[in-house]
Amino acid sequence: MDITLNNGVVMPALGLGVFQSPPEETTAAVEAALAAGYRHIDTAAAYGNEREVGDGIHNSRLDRSDVFIETKVWVSDYGYDQTLLAWEKATGKLGVDYLDLLILHQPVPSRFEKTIAAYKALETLLADGRVRAIGVSNFMPHHLKQLLAATDIVPAVNQVELHPYFSQPDVRAADAEHGITTQAWSPIGGITFYPGWGEDRKNVMQDPAIAAIAEVQGKTPAQVMLRWHLQQGRSAIPKSTNPARIAENFDVFNFDLSSDELAAIDALDTGVRNGPDPDLSRDQWFDVSVPEA
Repeated sequence: MDITLNNGVVMPALGLGVFQSPPEETTAAVEAALAAGYRHIDTAAAYGNEREVGDGIHNSRLDRSDVFIETKVWVSDYGYDQTLLAWEKATGKLGVDYLDLLILHQPVPSRFEKTIAAYKALETLLADGRVRAIGVSNFMPHHLKQLLAATDIVPAVNQVELHPYFSQPDVRAADAEHGITTQAWSPIGGITFYPGWGEDRKNVMQDPAIAAIAEVQGKTPAQVMLRWHLQQGRSAIPKSTNPARIAENFDVFNFDLSSDELAAIDALDTGVRNGPDPDLSRDQWFDVSVPEA
């Protein structure tokens, strides 16, 4: 299943995410995903595993044009010239000469002038053909409004935390208004049970409403959630390093959720964010530098 972005580029709707994938496990995970049929891999400079993603793609023996590669510029590389250099660092590690999608990792309101400069560098990279599409991540509607007022090209993608317990209808509406594809990180609610992200969380994977739909469909809760995203026109980036789980997450194209089932999942939204708030300044984290090699 593909999504045509607002500049005409075709992107596979389902991709493998590698957030928190240890470098030593990432290459094998990418190889397993591509063997299972994935053709979209999402990484980031800040993940520290772009080189291993590139190794996995190279080892697959697939043509470069057959794999949609998405990565993100980290905050410490914001600024016009710095972001052009970030492209060089990313393509060097990935072992490619162009990127399919390059996005800004955070809006960083406290440094928004640098954010704007970074996005203008993305516009240059797009014009030069060094990237095929550009976008943003973790941008709320007010961030988008500021960005659109100061730049020329509407982002193709906005990647945000999005799962049944936090479905961000306001973000989805703002994205839709501007023809921006909403892409879900933590699409099966992994953030609701990752260690170190807060206590007393409800695990969306164990939600009884989703379990009931999964039983009717003969699918797993994760497969039901991924189908929910795809049927509503979103891109989803599930993360796993387990080959069986990777294959399971891709087995979502042979069933349909009913309108009642979609509505039941929509009704689970709590409005409570589980990941970091993109409006909060995290300078110690934002200042972490990305090595050139």
